[in-house]
Amino acid sequence: MNIEKKLKLLKDTIKSMESVVVSFSGGVDSTLVAKVSYDVLGAKALAITARSETYPSYEYEEAKKIAKEIGISHITIDTSELNIKGFAENPPNRCYFCKSELFGKLKEIAKEKGYKNVVDGANLDDINEYRPGSDAAKELNVRSPLKESGLRKSDIRDMLKYLNISNWDKPSYACMSSRFPYGESISEEKLTIVAAAENYLRSLGLRQFRVRHHNTIARIEVLPEDITVLLQSARRKELVSKFKEIGYKYVTIDMEGYRSGSMNEVLKYK
Repeated sequence: MNIEKKLKLLKDTIKSMESVVVSFSGGVDSTLVAKVSYDVLGAKALAITARSETYPSYEYEEAKKIAKEIGISHITIDTSELNIKGFAENPPNRCYFCKSELFGKLKEIAKEKGYKNVVDGANLDDINEYRPGSDAAKELNVRSPLKESGLRKSDIRDMLKYLNISNWDKPSYACMSSRFPYGESISEEKLTIVAAAENYLRSLGLRQFRVRHHNTIARIEVLPEDITVLLQSARRKELVSKFKEIGYKYVTIDMEGYRSGSMNEVLKYK
């Protein structure tokens, strides 16, 4: 199926929903949902971004910029995952608590403002990953037009490029809570430390990376081809100094490189 046919299928799927509230993070998945929703539904589409401790300010600013580029109506709500019972303890199903809270609020807003559906950016590739938040979506009848249309991540990027949306090649991103091993509690102080460390890596021009927080140890994941960048003598010394200044005692580079959901690897052995 070519890109025009895939796009028509997505448009038809969303058009059938009549009116939608889009759970909008500013990532490529929710961007495509927001773009096509606005194109086919106009004022009957609303994008909502939840701002919280686990959502860095630069991501929020990017979401605002993309919503403006699309033209869709966009509002922000404030949430606090750390105040959700069970979330801060960081169990393996942590995302379930977060999504239940978020989708519940979006459903309330949708009902209040007269929108028929709440939609998210889940796609077909998510089926093969550990996504406890999808259980919350099912329970609250949140629809996933990308998944319903059989679209994968590669399709989504291709379609955003075809539609001339500026973030089509934006690196994948997950909320800051994904930086912590399951069972290690999450606090605002720890989130601030991780955010500062990742901001430093971003300042080096790196695009795809994670700083995994193991108590006093920072485990840095970058693309394999970027590992040598961090190992250059002057850069290595500067990085170690900066991370220790931020609050880490030990600084490590994961030789396997960046991979989405690396904290889930331990679950395979349970």
